Amino acid sequence: MNLLTFSLTNQLAEVAFFLAVLVLIALSNLKALKRLEVLALQQPRLEQAPRVSILVPARDEEKTIVQCIKSLLAQDYPDFEVLALDDHSEDHTIELLDGLAAQDSRLRVLNGQALPAGWLGKHWACHQLAAAASGELLLFTDADTRHHPNALSEAVGVLAGEQADFLCAWPRQEVLTWGEWLVVPLIYWAFFAFVPLALAYRTRITALTVAIGQFMLIRRAAYQQVGGYAAIRNHTADDLALARRVKTAGLRWLALDGGNRVSCRMYTNFGQAFQGVTKNLFPAFDYRLLPYLFVWTWLGIVFLEPLVVQVAAKLGAAIPPSAIGMAGLAEALSLLLWGLALGRFRFPLWIALAYPLTVGLAVVIAFRSLALNLAGKATWKGRALERPTIRWF
Repeated sequence: MNLLTFSLTNQLAEVAFFLAVLVLIALSNLKALKRLEVLALQQPRLEQAPRVSILVPARDEEKTIVQCIKSLLAQDYPDFEVLALDDHSEDHTIELLDGLAAQDSRLRVLNGQALPAGWLGKHWACHQLAAAASGELLLFTDADTRHHPNALSEAVGVLAGEQADFLCAWPRQEVLTWGEWLVVPLIYWAFFAFVPLALAYRTRITALTVAIGQFMLIRRAAYQQVGGYAAIRNHTADDLALARRVKTAGLRWLALDGGNRVSCRMYTNFGQAFQGVTKNLFPAFDYRLLPYLFVWTWLGIVFLEPLVVQVAAKLGAAIPPSAIGMAGLAEALSLLLWGLALGRFRFPLWIALAYPLTVGLAVVIAFRSLALNLAGKATWKGRALERPTIRWF
């Protein structure tokens, strides 16, 4: 065996070992990630239901806002209000909200104030909503979500029973087009494969934090203690940034599978999905340049090199059998990893077969996200995002 052959085989063995570790993390998360409705059944009955303010920022959401608000007003919880803020929409969002408010006094509609310098749009909207809320608990949710009638009561029961300060429930994502199928599962897969919840709950390492802004329940006292949205006013990945502040403060947080209680169609086509993930990917790494470059370069190697080796061998390249065998093992582990994550979050399992394409797209998105943030040219919903402060580590 010459040096080149040994090097290739050894590298692919390292790739396979790394994938095996990810599979173990995913298997551990099968147990650690609790379903909201199941964990709720294990909680003691609430002696007194704390008041909850459900907060919905809305900007150009005329296609989804009515279903969202109606599902929130249908909650079986005894004491709640719904606050929806129209963030300078250019469609019929405000008219639809006003119509719903006229029918139900539990809904209050706010008109968003002018965006101050140094704030991102959604963050400013959430800040205004929290300031106007009367509840002891705050539930931040998005205008494109829909909620089962038991979602709020179960979430409050778990928050109280587990003595948590922050609870994030991951919704079931509706994916209807090929572009959504290839991009949206990436978000859930990354969490499931790389963040072992059992360890994450026991450490203050902020990299081991997960959150999604579509359903975040937080105690008002905790929200104020970590500085609320004012403390993360220009951090694009607001959900992760808020959860990390909760964790850093030593407060108790929970990530749950809310797929049977909350659903969302995050994006409606490939373009939206591509732009949305581009917006969030570099910020999700807290704008840390070198770790970001390393991770995405390494992931490209891990998931694409074994395929390249197999294709090269099929085309007649002189690839040693040991390297081909290791490449095959790595591909099998990749399929298993993707299958575990997709199955857990109710995505079609056939998407696992397209993992090389998804990873390839992810690498493109990752470097595009980096380039746009470095240049200060990132945008979302017609607004420019402020150029972030870049960190090396």
